[in-house]
Amino acid sequence: MNTELYKYYIIERGHHSFRKDCGKSLAEEYSSQGLSVDERMCRRFEEMCREETPHIHPAEKIVLVRTVKKLPDILTPKEWEKIRSSHYIHELGYVSNLCPDYEKAISGGLLKLRESADTFGKRVIDAITGLCDRYRAEAEKQNRTDIAEILSRVPRYGARTFREALQMFRILHFALWLEGDYHNTVGRFDQYMYPYFRRDMENGTLNEETALELIEDFFISFNKDSDLYPGVQQGDNGQSLVLGGTLADGSDGFNKLSELCLTASRELRLIDPKINLRVSSETPLEVYVKGTELTKAGLGFPQYSNDDVVIKGLTDLGYDEKDAVNYVVAACWEFIIPGVGNDICNIDGVNFPAVTDRAIRRALSEKPVTENSDTLLGYIKSELETEIIRLTESKKNIWFYPSPFMDLLRDGKKYNNFGLHGSGIAPAADALAAVEKYVYNDKTVTPERLLAALDTNYENDPELLHLLRYEAPKMGTDDDRADRLGTYLLNVFADCLKGRKNSSGGIWRAGTGTAMYYIWHAEKTGATADGRRAGEHYGTNYSPGLFTVTKGPVSVINSFTKQDLSRTINGGPLTLEFVSGLFRNEESVEKVATLIKYFIDRGGHQLQLNAVNPEALRDAQKHPERYRQLVVRVWGWSAYFVELDKEYQDHVLARQEYTV
Repeated sequence: MNTELYKYYIIERGHHSFRKDCGKSLAEEYSSQGLSVDERMCRRFEEMCREETPHIHPAEKIVLVRTVKKLPDILTPKEWEKIRSSHYIHELGYVSNLCPDYEKAISGGLLKLRESADTFGKRVIDAITGLCDRYRAEAEKQNRTDIAEILSRVPRYGARTFREALQMFRILHFALWLEGDYHNTVGRFDQYMYPYFRRDMENGTLNEETALELIEDFFISFNKDSDLYPGVQQGDNGQSLVLGGTLADGSDGFNKLSELCLTASRELRLIDPKINLRVSSETPLEVYVKGTELTKAGLGFPQYSNDDVVIKGLTDLGYDEKDAVNYVVAACWEFIIPGVGNDICNIDGVNFPAVTDRAIRRALSEKPVTENSDTLLGYIKSELETEIIRLTESKKNIWFYPSPFMDLLRDGKKYNNFGLHGSGIAPAADALAAVEKYVYNDKTVTPERLLAALDTNYENDPELLHLLRYEAPKMGTDDDRADRLGTYLLNVFADCLKGRKNSSGGIWRAGTGTAMYYIWHAEKTGATADGRRAGEHYGTNYSPGLFTVTKGPVSVINSFTKQDLSRTINGGPLTLEFVSGLFRNEESVEKVATLIKYFIDRGGHQLQLNAVNPEALRDAQKHPERYRQLVVRVWGWSAYFVELDKEYQDHVLARQEYTV
C-alpha cells in the first residue's frame, strides 16, 4: 500500500485545503442570454474545466482531483418551475445509474470519438483534454516525467499500457461527475482492463507487486472526491465495480486482475469502489473463499450476483442475449447494460406492507368474513394492480438534462426500461401468513380483534402483539406458510408489470430491492398484521423482518430462494449480517464461502453480507472520533458508520446477526 498517499487523501484529507467555491452564478447569466439547455450544459462543463486547478501529490501515479466544490446551477428557479409543471423529474434531473462503454474510449482515445461527435461532443472533448494539458504542464513543472509522458498520450489517443488505461479511466470518470452525471458505475473492470494488464505482465513492465500498487493507487482515486458526489448519505455514490462472470463464449471471466482487485480492496479497506462478484453454479469454491476474505475485512462487499438467474431473467424480459451476458450492476444492485443502456432502474418503489394492509382490512371488514383466504389473496392482486397503475401513470413525460459527455461513451440508448423496487416483501408475506393462520385456519383471532389492534397500534392488546410479532409464521425461518405467500406477492408483482409499456417505449421491471424505502415507506405506514408497530422499519432489501427470530442463515437462505427470482430481476439482494468474530480462521471463512455457494446453487439472485461488531458500533455512536474508518453495508452501498445519520446507524444495529 502507498501509505503516504493513503495518509494524505484518506486519513488527513489534505486535498480539502485547496478546494474552492466556483464563484460563478451561471443560471441568471445563461437565462438572460437565452441559451438552450444543451448549450448551457456544454458551456458549464467548459467553464468548470477551466476553473479546476491541477494538483499532483508527489506520491500518486493516477491524477485528477476535484478542486471546485459544487457545480453551479444552470437553470433559474422560474425555469425549473416551468419544466416541472409539465414533466416528471427523476431525482436531480441528471442521468444516473448508467455504465458507459469505457472500453471503446480507453482503446481508441477521445480524438477517435471526436470524429463522429456533434458540436457539443467536440467541445466537451476539447475542454477535458485542455484540463489534462494543464495537468501535464504541472507534472513537467514538478519534474514528474512519468505523469507528463502518460498525459501526452491519453486522453487524446488510445491507451497502450495498464497505467495509461487506468489514467484514461480516471479522466473519463472525472469528466462524467464534472458534467453533473452521478452514480457513474465502473462496469466489468477486470474484462476491459485485462488486455492491458496481461500485456504488461507478459512483457515484464509489471509484476504482481507493482500491478497491485497501481491498482491500489487507482482505488484511492475513487475516494478523493466522493464526499462531493450526490447521494442520500455519504458513500451512496454509485462507484460500483464488477468482477468475474460469464463471457460471450460461455467461459468464466474471473482472472488474475480480478484477484488483485479483491486484494487491493481488502488491504485498503475503503468504501470505494464497491466490489461486485458475478458468479454461477459453475463458480469454484475458491472464488467464494477469496470473496469471503474481503467480507472478513468488514467492508460489506463483495455483493454477489448469480449469472444463472440474472441472464435468464434479462433475456426473458427482452434483452438481447449478448447484452444480458454482459450485464453489470448499477449504483446499488440493479442490473444494467453497459454502453447501450438508458434504463431508469430506480424510478419508484412499491410499499408491500401498506398494499397488504389495505387488502387485509378490506377482507376482514366484510360481513360475513369468508371462510378461507382466497378472497384476501384476490384483494392483494386488486390492491397491487391499483398501486402499480398509480405509480406507472405518474411517471410520464420525463425530462433530463442533456449529457454530451455521457453520450460520447454510449452507442445509442437501446434499452429504456424502468425499474420498481419492492420494499417490505417479507413483512407483507408475514402479515398475510398471520391472518391466514390465526383468522382463517385456526380461528383463534377474530377479525374485529385484529382490526382494533391495528387501529390502536396494539396499545390495548400486547398479547396479540407478542403472538404476531414472535410466534406467527415468518419468512426467514424456512416456514412454507410464509414463504409461499412471499412467492405469491412476487409473482403478482411481476404479473402486474408484464406487458406494460413505459412512456419511453420500454418495459417495467419488478425488483426485490428497497433503496431508502425500507425507512421512508415504513415511517409512514401504520401497524401491520405481522406484529410491526406504526413507523417501525422494514428489513433492508429482500430480507427478513427486523424482529423475525430466525434459525440461522441456512433457514433464511431456504426461505428466500424458493421463489423464481428471474421474474423480479430489477435486483435487490438478500442481506445477511454476520458477527465479525465469526471470521476467526480459515475454516470459518470456508464455511461462509460454502454458504454463499449454497445460496447461488439454490437459485438466489443476489446476496450481500456484512461482518459487524455490535459493541464497536455502539461505542462508535458514543465516540465517533475513534472510528472514522469503520465501514458498514447500508442497503446497496457501504459507508463510514460514523458519517451516517443515526436512523441508518440504528437500522444496521437492529439487523439479524448470524453464525455458521
